[in-house]
Amino acid sequence: MSLKLAELQIAIPKTFDAGKVADQIQQQSAISQANAQAATERQLEKTRESVIKSNETSETTSQEERERREHERKNREKKEREAKETKHPFKGNFVDFSG
Repeated sequence: MSLKLAELQIAIPKTFDAGKVADQIQQQSAISQANAQAATERQLEKTRESVIKSNETSETTSQEERERREHERKNREKKEREAKETKHPFKGNFVDFSG
C-alpha cells in the first residue's frame, strides 16, 4: 500500500487531531470518574452524619421519655398519698350504735 505525497499531507495532520481527540476523551472520562467518586464520598459523609444525628436524637428522646415517666410516676404517687390522707368531712366521724 503506497501513499502518495498528497495523501500523506492530509493523513498526518488528521492523526494528530485524532490523537488530541482521543486524549480529550480519556481526560474527560477521568474527570467524570473523579466527580462521581467525590459525589459518592459526599453522599457517604452525609449518611454518616445523619446516622450520628439520629443516634443523638434517639438518646435525647429516650432520656426525655424517662424523665417524663418519672415525673408522671411521682405525680401519681403524690395524688394517691393525698387521697389517703384526705379526711372526708362527715364519714368516719360519728358511729351510730342504735341500730
